[in-house]
Amino acid sequence: MEITVRRYHGEYELSSTLEVARPIEEVFAFFSEARNLERLTPDFLNFNIQSAPTRGLEDGSIIEYRLKVHGLPIFWRTRITGWSPPFFFRDEQLRGPYRYWIHEHSFEETDGGTRIKDFVRYQPLGGFITNSLFVQRDIEAIFRYRHKTLLELFTPE
Repeated sequence: MEITVRRYHGEYELSSTLEVARPIEEVFAFFSEARNLERLTPDFLNFNIQSAPTRGLEDGSIIEYRLKVHGLPIFWRTRITGWSPPFFFRDEQLRGPYRYWIHEHSFEETDGGTRIKDFVRYQPLGGFITNSLFVQRDIEAIFRYRHKTLLELFTPE
């Protein structure tokens, strides 16, 4: 399990890697269901999906959510802008708490299961100060929670 964030020309890049002992098709199918995002988000965000495709995600799908960040209500809308099952998908913020947010999810088969990689490029409102005080810490906590939850969900019995 690995999470790193680095600053690059006024934007930030988060990289995350996690290996789970389940087949790639099963892992990708889990991520293809937008409602599972609620399971991967910590309770402190009061995350709630407002609308999402009922037949699973695909290129062009729109997902709308509401959440609270430090007590402030946020509406967030993303679009799937890349879709290559069971290896890759990308979502991009259309409206939300960042100047921009692009999240690439990739999945690789391994000898013991699947490697899940996340790569996020984002630029927070308020720039360096906001990122230093709140955003980076929150994003790292979200991904730590996500890793813990995925390991619990995909650990063979």
